[in-house]
Amino acid sequence: MCASRVNANGGRRYGAPERLVGRPRDDRIDRDVVDAVLETLRTRGYRAVTIEGIARRVKRARTSLYRRWRSKHHLVAYAVVRELGERPAADTGVLRHDLEAAVGTLLSAFAGPLGQALAGLVADMAHDSALARSIREVLAARRSSMRAAFDRARARRESRADLDIELLLDLLTGPFYYRVLFGHAPITRRMATTIVDYVLRVATVPVTCTEPTA
Repeated sequence: MCASRVNANGGRRYGAPERLVGRPRDDRIDRDVVDAVLETLRTRGYRAVTIEGIARRVKRARTSLYRRWRSKHHLVAYAVVRELGERPAADTGVLRHDLEAAVGTLLSAFAGPLGQALAGLVADMAHDSALARSIREVLAARRSSMRAAFDRARARRESRADLDIELLLDLLTGPFYYRVLFGHAPITRRMATTIVDYVLRVATVPVTCTEPTA
């Protein structure tokens, strides 16, 4: 069974399934399940995702999946977590590198099956409140990770103290979702780098040079 874990802010996090005594986690099974979920989302939509159906696709017993994920909402949320990463902003000691790591996870995820499945997933979220809640919790964990990167930068006096952090988080992530959903422009590594450049222009403290005294 997969339990929704509690983070420091009291929010639930849909991370790795619980490890069962005598049944060590099998990363290959997890990867097969994630691939099957994303492929079903892409080709048939959220309503077609069932634990029974995914079990058949990966040639596993239904009960083995229920031990890891107690519902399809948890299963889909887990698949999204595996593709996006729950804690994307690594603590590198430099804000630019933290943000590059965060947008890098979006670049990788949306270049793969998750990008192809996103439009259908978003459409289904509009009609299924439990699914929408699960996905929002996944995204909340990611935003918390990126928010922490700005907090660390502010503590180092690397970034300004008067920032609208929530807006900056939208600026970092929004272009990926917008381009995937509307398809008006490609998602590229150069785009990811440019997003970080633009955000840093707003967020960082300008470096001032002083003339050496005689």
